[in-house]
Amino acid sequence: MLHLRLITPADRTAEVIGLLEKTVGTAHLAVVPGAARDPQGDLVMCDVAREAGDELLAALRDLGIDECGSVAVENIDLSLSHRADRAEKAAPGEAADAVLWEQLSDATHEESTLSVTYIAFLTLATMIAACGVVLDNAILIVGAMAVGPEFGPLAGFCTAIVRRAPRLAMRSFVALMAGFAAAMLVTVGFSHFMDAVNLFELSKLKAERPNTSFIYNPDWFSFVVALLAGTAGMLSLTSSKSGALVGVAISVTTVPAAANAAVAFSYSYYGQAWGSTEQLLLNLLGIVLAGTLTLLAQKFFWARKRRSTAAAGVG
Repeated sequence: MLHLRLITPADRTAEVIGLLEKTVGTAHLAVVPGAARDPQGDLVMCDVAREAGDELLAALRDLGIDECGSVAVENIDLSLSHRADRAEKAAPGEAADAVLWEQLSDATHEESTLSVTYIAFLTLATMIAACGVVLDNAILIVGAMAVGPEFGPLAGFCTAIVRRAPRLAMRSFVALMAGFAAAMLVTVGFSHFMDAVNLFELSKLKAERPNTSFIYNPDWFSFVVALLAGTAGMLSLTSSKSGALVGVAISVTTVPAAANAAVAFSYSYYGQAWGSTEQLLLNLLGIVLAGTLTLLAQKFFWARKRRSTAAAGVG
């Protein structure tokens, strides 16, 4: 269930209440007249089944409540109420399958913004991965994958394609490209420093590395894994399964590939640098492709479910 907290101008409250009352899947409607001070108006609260949430939010935006008042949405972790149970049963579909497009757009907008924190995390992850590739240490590679924040802009780009939001697409693209460029540039400097203190050596990079050689040897398996990870990652975002997102982060070699490319470039070892760059681009492409197709499929099947439910209700 979701909890909606609305501030509505007094002359629009009756219209909003009418919308909430006729929306299938709502419960616990409460109105506090004159409670809001900034902006002035009435406080309206209700719970709604997640399955009905996206349609209701769209209707509230059509009424302009987001402009003349406010709309706040919170997830309800526990609700002990027979009315809530009936509301969830009445709403079409399953909560786990529902996509809140407004919530997804807001989340990906925040995650896909180029910020100092984003660059710092990506740079630290790349430097950790640089140590991992030189030492052929799989544990460091996995750790770097978990630290990397790059799935945020990737998800933002997928969302932008489906929602036809060019600004979000550009923001996500810039965050990806500028973020990786900055992280790799710093890692090149880090590699020179580590070489100067005799912790990195070209011989280690050229040696047989059974645990990390896949990073600079892209193949079809790399692309298949990226497709699977992109699908799983997008599903984890739309269903709020953050634990699954961690699994996605450590399954795709974006950050390690960038790190290997940076270290190889610092030694002018261009063959391996290009192989790592191919691996990076292949994984980014696979995630974007799979993530976009996943969102399109969810949008299609959910719209189809709504139509069939509406037809059954009319019948």
